[in-house]
Amino acid sequence: QVQLVESGGGLVQPGTSLRLSCAASERPSYGFAMAWFRQAPGKEREFVAVIRWNGGPTIVADSVKDRFTVSGDNVKNTVSLQMNSLKPEDTAVYFCAASSSRPIVSALRQRTTYTYWGQGTQVTVSS
Repeated sequence: QVQLVESGGGLVQPGTSLRLSCAASERPSYGFAMAWFRQAPGKEREFVAVIRWNGGPTIVADSVKDRFTVSGDNVKNTVSLQMNSLKPEDTAVYFCAASSSRPIVSALRQRTTYTYWGQGTQVTVSS
């Protein structure tokens, strides 16, 4: 059972940056995926970004790809989401997720691909 713990959320003003981190209790296996999703009040949980462990391209949702980047640290077993130029519409609970297998590319954006989930961290963008 992999434990995921997110950190780095908070209340920020529009136009500023935040960096979220997700710490995994054990190192993901080669090719497994770790992703970020977010859920705003009254909305479905949506895909934000994903990285394959130990290689492979990262994928960032079109809606945020010009502002968000995802990266992984093989030593610390962490995945980070750098969020720049934040907007009020980025306000949501951000969740880290990990797969328990090597998903195909077409499955990387789907919630059902991921077995393990963190508890979420709140990001609020407001002036």
